[in-house]
Amino acid sequence: MEEKVILVDRNDQEIGTMGKLQAHQEGALHRAISIFIFNINGELLLQQRAAEKYHSPLLWTNTCCTHPRKGELLKDAALRRLEEEMGMTCALTWKYSFIYRVEMENGLTENELDHVFFGISDVAPVPNPAEVAGWKYMSMENVKLAIAESPEQYTAWFKIMLDKIKQIRDEHID
Repeated sequence: MEEKVILVDRNDQEIGTMGKLQAHQEGALHRAISIFIFNINGELLLQQRAAEKYHSPLLWTNTCCTHPRKGELLKDAALRRLEEEMGMTCALTWKYSFIYRVEMENGLTENELDHVFFGISDVAPVPNPAEVAGWKYMSMENVKLAIAESPEQYTAWFKIMLDKIKQIRDEHID
């Protein structure tokens, strides 16, 4: 059964559901979640998306992302996906929400109202190989340098979010 996403308006009010691939093909605004896990040294846990992903395969990005299911609380969806994708659990805190739209390869469009969660953990992830090709912890400064040197190796949404994530981390984690 195809996974469905929750369609929303710009105020995050639900207006329906749609198949995930169709939503990306049509560029329909839908609800999403992005998770950023930091270790106690303030380094960010990045993942490299699996080669089998239908968009952005093998690109580096934030710890994990998901789409909440109909009737699922945002935090519950974030916790579920962190465990499913990265094989780890930790307390998560909602930090902010924003809308972004990016044209992807293969004619797909990311058009998401994204809810961003932070967590702190020193537990090594045990990623699902169907979702994740690799992982590493990096300082925010090194992430910024790596993106400046090789922007094509990182997902579009991660590059959009990076400055805001660094600002929030600097305010709340250091």
